[in-house]
Amino acid sequence: MRLQLLSQLPPKSAPRIDRLLIVRLGAMGDIIHTLPAATALRQAFPLTRIGWVVEERWQELLCSPQATNSGPRSSSRPLVDELHVVNTKAWRSSMSSAQTWKQISSALREVRRNRYEVAVDFQGAARSALIARWSGADTIFGSAAPRENVASMFYSRQVMPRGQHVVEQSMSLAEAVTNGKLAIPNLEFPHDPSAEEQCEHRLLEHGMEQFVLLNPGAGWGAKQWPAERYGEVAHRLAEWGYGSLVNFGPGEGVLARAVEATSEGAAEGISCSLSLLIALTRRARLFIGGDTGPMHLAAALGVPVVGLFGPTNPARNGPFGTRTVVLRSESSVTSHSRRKDPERGLLEITPDQVLVAAKQLLGTPRHANLV
Repeated sequence: MRLQLLSQLPPKSAPRIDRLLIVRLGAMGDIIHTLPAATALRQAFPLTRIGWVVEERWQELLCSPQATNSGPRSSSRPLVDELHVVNTKAWRSSMSSAQTWKQISSALREVRRNRYEVAVDFQGAARSALIARWSGADTIFGSAAPRENVASMFYSRQVMPRGQHVVEQSMSLAEAVTNGKLAIPNLEFPHDPSAEEQCEHRLLEHGMEQFVLLNPGAGWGAKQWPAERYGEVAHRLAEWGYGSLVNFGPGEGVLARAVEATSEGAAEGISCSLSLLIALTRRARLFIGGDTGPMHLAAALGVPVVGLFGPTNPARNGPFGTRTVVLRSESSVTSHSRRKDPERGLLEITPDQVLVAAKQLLGTPRHANLV
């Protein structure tokens, strides 16, 4: 395998690619950060058949449940022509099972049947790079500085990432594929009429015309601002005329109930499928939360964001492409250690600071007293 290292090459005309594969398995925020690059590739190659390998739990970010995973694109599957769904987490937990190997074999055969010419690994992990190689594509693009060093063994074209934010770094990978500069495009998420209807019904049920979406959960404890402080914020937002909906995922019900209790009835928890969360977020006046997938979804949908950051670096992982106020203490230290307790600097962010940021993004709230 001949290895070519790409940096800032002079612009050339875009190559002809009939079949292109994107590999970005998860997680939620990472997929959303890849969407600008994937959309730019779609715009650069409008006639190319584009596939995407994604984990089962995140497929609704690319295709609504009402749509098929392949065939002509539509508002229900606007970006890709073929969605290849895998479940590597389940596979890794039962590698000795014959059924697991049968599923792996079936998934790989499905990918290879499409005869992709080019594969782009946006994940930079060993398993994503291996899937890109197993696709049978002649050319495999990947980062010269991947998340897992072993991944680079499977790339025929290594790209030096440019930019500080992960969206910019993904765009530089797409630019290597097209041999030219790409503009960051507007994004289109799947439209699910059933989810839109359900969303309208639930908002009417909750009496939420103007609402702020709160997200107290996080991938690990160090990124998690205390739930009780979200409740204090919700209580004050109610004085301004805004309701608060508390998004919570599996295992986060306790957090949502803590927000509700502290808000004195101003906040209500709501658990959503991904399709429903997309519909709900589209309607929010503001999003308040930490470095999580739902925060990146809000930013991608153009919803203003108050981002609460502790151990992760907002310059790299912050909300991208929308009006934003990011709060981070000077004492916070960048770390991806999955600690259980909130990072000390994150705890220095006060509800009053969050409310000042909210007012800045909402404009002059109705019936508001100065914070």
